[in-house]
Amino acid sequence: MTSAMTSDTHREQNLRARWHATTVAAGATPGLDPSPYADRLLSAWAEPQRRYHTTAHLADVLARIDVLAGAPQGEGEGDRADLAAVELAAWFHDAVYRPDRSENEERSAALAERALPELGIDDARTAEVARLVRLTITHDPAPGDANGELLCDADLGVLAGTAQEYAAYAAAVRAEYGFVPDEAFRAGRAAVLRQLLELPRLFRTAYGAAHWEAPARANLAAELADLGGPAHSPGM
Repeated sequence: MTSAMTSDTHREQNLRARWHATTVAAGATPGLDPSPYADRLLSAWAEPQRRYHTTAHLADVLARIDVLAGAPQGEGEGDRADLAAVELAAWFHDAVYRPDRSENEERSAALAERALPELGIDDARTAEVARLVRLTITHDPAPGDANGELLCDADLGVLAGTAQEYAAYAAAVRAEYGFVPDEAFRAGRAAVLRQLLELPRLFRTAYGAAHWEAPARANLAAELADLGGPAHSPGM
């Protein structure tokens, strides 16, 4: 078995164990086996059209949730997050992913709304998970939305990687959109990067703002420059 295969197997084992623990923490029906749901979700995250939105991304988001949840809470950040809801939202936020479609988040949220009640998870937490999944359309949580801040920062944390990590992320995104001609991709990607750079804050948690904001902006600006675009839209 190659080292890559060993890593993939180890990651899947860890994800399955985490799924089980998360469903228990979320209030799933005692004695109900959550493994079939893990099977379906992991199969979805491993679909062949994915290059970035893979089980590795899922594992990374969950790891960043751990980092953020363990960090000191900043003043005015609201109550501590419902970690079970946030982790379930991480599992579902890209469960449906087709790069040529725009309704992925809505379909992913609807999947959570069907699956979680079958596991015995109550209506309030199910609704919160679905809300969080839909929030990843904009990554713009309201002030004091502790759950939303935690999930969105964990999802966007990839932007703050090293230059090599960011380059691998950007290449994987390009591969997912391999069906788009280069010129069209460059224009669309540049627009996304400018939109991100023009946000007052990329990260809403105290930890994200302190540790990820500056490197993320540097990475975004560097990629935009590589695409041949200015760091800001005209007039900004």
